[in-house]
Amino acid sequence: MNIKKQEYQKLVSEKAPPSPIFKDCLWAFFVGGFICALGQFLLEGYKMSELDLESAKTLVSVTLIFIAAVLTAIGVFDKIAKRAGAGTLVPITGFANAVVSPAIEYRAEGFVLGVGAKMFTIAGPVIVYGVVASVLYGVIYWTTSLF
Repeated sequence: MNIKKQEYQKLVSEKAPPSPIFKDCLWAFFVGGFICALGQFLLEGYKMSELDLESAKTLVSVTLIFIAAVLTAIGVFDKIAKRAGAGTLVPITGFANAVVSPAIEYRAEGFVLGVGAKMFTIAGPVIVYGVVASVLYGVIYWTTSLF
């Protein structure tokens, strides 16, 4: 069985085109950097409109989520992600895409059994892990602060 696996791996490596790693890394770097620069531009704009820093940060997050959700809904985000790879996984835009993609895919099954049930299939484990990790961190922090 192991010999067949090795033969298969050899065949795949011979037939697969080489991956342009340097070019892929550059695309990821520039697209991720563009998303971050857009966030900074939005933050500065919201601060200039006389919002306090916390409100401006919240609006930046909401705006980036909205933009990523709209781009996912119209099919543009996937085209960008195909080219930029990990560059689109800047946490907030990647998370928005992970929530909206399954919702769009399962909308034909209805709002409850389709969108509602499947919306968090990708992002759900991330949410659960984040909540559990934050609770554990909070308990550890609280316990150590007692001493």
